[in-house]
Amino acid sequence: MIQYPNIDPIALSVGPVSIYWYGLTYVGGLIFAWWLGRHRAQLAGSPIKVDQIDDLIFYAALGIIAGGRIGYALFYGSGSLVDDPLRIVRIWEGGMSFHGGFLGVVVAMWFLCRHHKIEFGALVDFIAPLAPVGLALGRLGNFINQELWGRPADVPWAMVFPNDPSGLARHPSQLYQFAMEGMLLFGLLFWFTQRPRPRWSAAGCFLLGYGVLRSAAELFREPDAHIGFDALGWITRGQLLSLPMIIVGAAIIIWAYRRDARS
Repeated sequence: MIQYPNIDPIALSVGPVSIYWYGLTYVGGLIFAWWLGRHRAQLAGSPIKVDQIDDLIFYAALGIIAGGRIGYALFYGSGSLVDDPLRIVRIWEGGMSFHGGFLGVVVAMWFLCRHHKIEFGALVDFIAPLAPVGLALGRLGNFINQELWGRPADVPWAMVFPNDPSGLARHPSQLYQFAMEGMLLFGLLFWFTQRPRPRWSAAGCFLLGYGVLRSAAELFREPDAHIGFDALGWITRGQLLSLPMIIVGAAIIIWAYRRDARS
């Protein structure tokens, strides 16, 4: 068993103002996406100009925050946004849904495309490799916050989380998700987009890759206490929400390559 490092969730306090590591992980993810986006925007065939990347990140941030918070309320049954609407901007308190944030970004990118007259399929292919590092950093934020921990385990790297009342050694599933749906997915998408691919195929790979890797990581993650397992005694809410991503992603890839072969 490995000792949990017990990191203070507050990175810095200045008087009454506290800066949380969880919030900083989102900032770090957006900064990385901005940097990589500017680099990719300089390449031949980019659907977006370098001076439009600032707008892209701004729209994406709005979609992540609004979609993530609203998605959490819808998918995980939290009514707190109705009681306290301003909680939607307090992301350092936790309660973010990836699937809601994903839908929020899709809507935000649609508006960005309308505003800048960009082809939607080209843009979603462009942003596919920009997202996973931010997802990885968000899982580090979950780890620091001691939330979304794993199922009980007896592996040598199992951890006892100090705020877990059960006192059980558990899989550090946040770190599994950091590695799988974060860094591994980034490596796959970065490699995939290094050469010209059919339009929409990178977006399809993101959907398929995230859905598969998230579903695999969920096998080690403790389901939300107020939800439990949704089906068959082992299928979680995260797996159910990822299933449409797998199906749609695979369908998009097949369609994109078939369309490219006909052209």
